[in-house]
Amino acid sequence: MSHPVTTLIESRFSANHYDPEQRMDDDEITELVRLATLAPTAFHLQNWKFIAVRTPQAKARLKAVCYAQHKVVDAAVTFIICGTLGAHEGLAAALQPSVDAGIVEPSLVDRWVGMARQSHQGNPVLQRDEAVRSASLAAMTLMLAAEARGWATGPMSGFDPSGVAREFGLADNELPVILLTVGRSAPGNWPQKPRHPVHQVLAFA
Repeated sequence: MSHPVTTLIESRFSANHYDPEQRMDDDEITELVRLATLAPTAFHLQNWKFIAVRTPQAKARLKAVCYAQHKVVDAAVTFIICGTLGAHEGLAAALQPSVDAGIVEPSLVDRWVGMARQSHQGNPVLQRDEAVRSASLAAMTLMLAAEARGWATGPMSGFDPSGVAREFGLADNELPVILLTVGRSAPGNWPQKPRHPVHQVLAFA
């Protein structure tokens, strides 16, 4: 018997057509983001931010900076998923709840903070790589959470990052990594397209 997660992965497709009459309430949006934040991050940085674009006015602004792709208007919500640069500076605070819960020892926090500072400070390439990794893991987690609730999803890389940052007031350390449309599927979407055979992309070592 196939596992439910396997079924989701095998049946998921990237939607381009949504029913514009369908809406998602803020409680559902909040729950999807809560689940997305259960994705892993290096050092438990939690270096991400989510903007839920769901009003007609905000959708119009987003459409203007993602090459007029109308799906951001028809989708119930489009998430702007950002990675945070320089997140190592807030690592101690990010880890404190784990200390309070008795999961992490304070001495480990000190060690991790030192390691993160040593590797990330003055290293913009690593900071950007880490921001992209974290935002991407969160996006995939959010995607599967939405699919499990019957929503169709579509990740988008076709947008103007500086335009998104300007229109939605992103801070200098907030990097828009990916957009994720979520809504009810409408006619015209392709099914999941065939992938390369595994033997072409897998090597054993």
